[in-house]
Amino acid sequence: MSEARPAFHPFQADRPLFRTGRTALTREFFSMMKYGFLGAAAAVMMLSACSTTPDTGASGAGAGAATTTTKAAGPAAGTVAEFQQVVGDRVFFDYNEYNLSSEARATLQKQASWLTRYPTFSLTVEGHADERGTREYNLALGERRANAVREFLASQGVAANRVKTVTYGKERPTCTQSTESCWSQNRRGVSVPQ
Repeated sequence: MSEARPAFHPFQADRPLFRTGRTALTREFFSMMKYGFLGAAAAVMMLSACSTTPDTGASGAGAGAATTTTKAAGPAAGTVAEFQQVVGDRVFFDYNEYNLSSEARATLQKQASWLTRYPTFSLTVEGHADERGTREYNLALGERRANAVREFLASQGVAANRVKTVTYGKERPTCTQSTESCWSQNRRGVSVPQ
């Protein structure tokens, strides 16, 4: 006669689980987990090793030590992104004014230099105004601001046929709050390279 076996319970370690004992499956499971964890840890270490390069130039290494220099991340030279981010694509004006400030002149000098370096580009200068005043007045003021930018660029050697002007007056604000800090952002001339 055969011995009666009690019903199977999966959490009893001494009972067989299918044809392989539970202890064997547990050993296999933890073995796979161990190697899986080691593989994941190795992948993380390899990726983190590639993330940064130490700058040995400022670390005080002795004479003759190799130094590595990395170029600062930024837009590529001769692109619209470089013009916008590095050179500066806008100048700002005082209330009811179209005269260029010294800061605006400095920005426009950088624009003229960039346009000289990259003669395939032309500009459209947009003249803008804040929300105060009539639509007609602000369109005229925006036109005077755009013309002031164009004339300054021409005085810096940029050919007149490379610069067009357009006025938007108060129609395209960058800020819509009725505060002085917001209005000062809207009184601008924007140079758009093409």
